Amino acid sequence: MNDQRPVGDLLREWRQRRRLSQLGLALDAEVSAKHLSFVETGRAQPSREMVLRLAERLDVPLRERNTLLLAAGYAPLYRERPLVDKALEGARHAIDRLLAAHEPYPALAVDRHWNLVMANRLVAPLMAGAAAHLTTPPINVLRLSLHPQGLAPRIVNRAQWRAHLLQRLQRQVDVSSDPELAALLDELRGYQMGGSGADVDDEFAVNGVVVPLQLTVEGGGVLSFFSTTTIFGSPVDVTLAELAIESFFPADAATTRALEQLGAMVVRSAS
Repeated sequence: MNDQRPVGDLLREWRQRRRLSQLGLALDAEVSAKHLSFVETGRAQPSREMVLRLAERLDVPLRERNTLLLAAGYAPLYRERPLVDKALEGARHAIDRLLAAHEPYPALAVDRHWNLVMANRLVAPLMAGAAAHLTTPPINVLRLSLHPQGLAPRIVNRAQWRAHLLQRLQRQVDVSSDPELAALLDELRGYQMGGSGADVDDEFAVNGVVVPLQLTVEGGGVLSFFSTTTIFGSPVDVTLAELAIESFFPADAATTRALEQLGAMVVRSAS
């Protein structure tokens, strides 16, 4: 039994998700509003080029562009290779270099569902103390961060950090309509936060420059981070399109010194 939805239904759903009118999308894609209406209602069959043009204007993720092509009767365009595939060797080497070069600061790569793909040597020490079921692959870094048996008890500003992560994940759900991300969002919202989650006053929190991650470490000190996200530009492979590198930087001088000491310890233990 073929349960594939018509391509017109899928395009209309993406258009509505992007809050565009038929006329707005038609003008942006340089097609007639009448033809777009016929495509959405199934009265006209879009060409392969038309599907791709509309998908581009709607900023549809590559994985879902393949779904649109299949629904219209065309072969998928974008391949999904494992990261170990030889064709992605250059990309993997670039990720390795980015992660290694970021030491002694932590950095990691995640897939579209926030599962850990790669990490540098400074990530594991920060995960210490979390329950084994949260640090056994596949490791979901959002679950690890907010689970009561994960990093949550050690996050000083957990109310602020939790709100930041949930808002970020909600935006991803809105953009992608990914059911697995939606289920993850519901799961994370259901966690009991515990404690006051009071924010530590520092220049980042007070001035509103970035949302910091403030993490207690052994000995009672607090490491304060801000993060950046790096993605591949113009990927044509689904795996690369869904990969993101999260790099954490010290938000104060004390954290810089602590990470430099931790990095030196990691290097010595590896030698």
